[in-house]
Amino acid sequence: MVRSYEATRRRLYALQRFGVKPGLERVTALLSAWGDPHRRVPALHVAGTNGKGSVAAMLASILRAAGARVGLYTSPHLLDFCERIQVQGADIPEDRAADLFDRLCALPSRDDDSPTFFEAATVMAFRYFADERVDLAVIETGMGGRFDATNVCRSIGTVITNVAFDHEQYLGSSLPAIAFEKAGIMKPRVPAVIGPVDPSLESVFRERAQSLQAPMRTFGHEFAIVERAYGTFDFLGTSGNYQNLRCALEGRHQMVNAGCALAVLESAVMPRMAIAASAIRQGLECVAWPGRFERLGTHPPMLCDGAHNPAAAECLKICVRQTMAAEGRRRFILVVGMMRDKNHAAFLRVLVPMAHAVIVTRIDSPRSAPVDVLKRALPATDVPVYECDAPQAAMDLAVTLGGEGDLVCVTGSLFLVGCVKSLLAGRRYEPVIG
Repeated sequence: MVRSYEATRRRLYALQRFGVKPGLERVTALLSAWGDPHRRVPALHVAGTNGKGSVAAMLASILRAAGARVGLYTSPHLLDFCERIQVQGADIPEDRAADLFDRLCALPSRDDDSPTFFEAATVMAFRYFADERVDLAVIETGMGGRFDATNVCRSIGTVITNVAFDHEQYLGSSLPAIAFEKAGIMKPRVPAVIGPVDPSLESVFRERAQSLQAPMRTFGHEFAIVERAYGTFDFLGTSGNYQNLRCALEGRHQMVNAGCALAVLESAVMPRMAIAASAIRQGLECVAWPGRFERLGTHPPMLCDGAHNPAAAECLKICVRQTMAAEGRRRFILVVGMMRDKNHAAFLRVLVPMAHAVIVTRIDSPRSAPVDVLKRALPATDVPVYECDAPQAAMDLAVTLGGEGDLVCVTGSLFLVGCVKSLLAGRRYEPVIG
């Protein structure tokens, strides 16, 4: 008998107690016991420190516009688990999620080596995509690449958006080490696309590609974007160019992400299926990716962004400055909460100098950084700094401080963004790390 979705969600979330366990053995065993559904689904596999979710969303949007039946697997979710697994832009139904988890739990497994939350979700996604007979799945890695649970997918194309410091305790303390882990998603003779990376790291990817005989395209070499006026850009590819494109996601970094998406479509998908220029335009203009420079309200004007490392903070800073100038905003009010394992000081150094007021807060999670830790990590500043022990209090204070001519930005963690979106929607928030 299928359990209720609420009961399923509680049992699924309880798997978080197993933490992060890098390796593919558990996922491979579960999928094998379930008939290897991942082998029946061709996939585009997307990794990278920042932007991989945006690229995945763009790919799915363009492929749907081209007439393909598309699965999309991403993480983390903002409001509900079902957001992670989508077919044709629709979340997996709650009853299907409950049924899949019950069936997964019935699979033979070792009691002393239970799957993690992310591994269970990944297996469920592959099974759902196979059952739904998608033409193509777009799969976002959870963390890293080489030992990420998604790395069992049958990829026909891979994308690595960029390399920056994040998750150093799992991926390594140097950029070459992190690049090596992300290069682990590259497969023999499967086209690979590499976004803008430090020139010193290109050799990591080129050596991997050569060893696998994988054709590789790198941003700035085999493909590029040219920013034009009024938020438009051109894509310059190997086999074709597209002019005056517009992406619904704001910022030059999203134009670069779009370039990565188009490059892998050009190298891995277009040889298999036709994608009209009109589908590319429609897919980019209609793509939605919640929690990434997303507008939340107008009284006062408020946006949220899941930036959580210094590289993402730099992109957010540029977008905020452009928005402030274009809309004539007077003051910038920063609401920030972060996880314990992030580089708080480096992140805050980027954004705090722009702020006219800073509110530090935390979500109700053991991994959330305490308010006093964030306050100590702040750079020297003359602007007011406020401490709020909970996001609701932080949002109430931001509304009090902000006027119609100001801009409030909620950032530092996708989990904080999810919490704030839940509050605004009148929903209970359950933080899920993974």
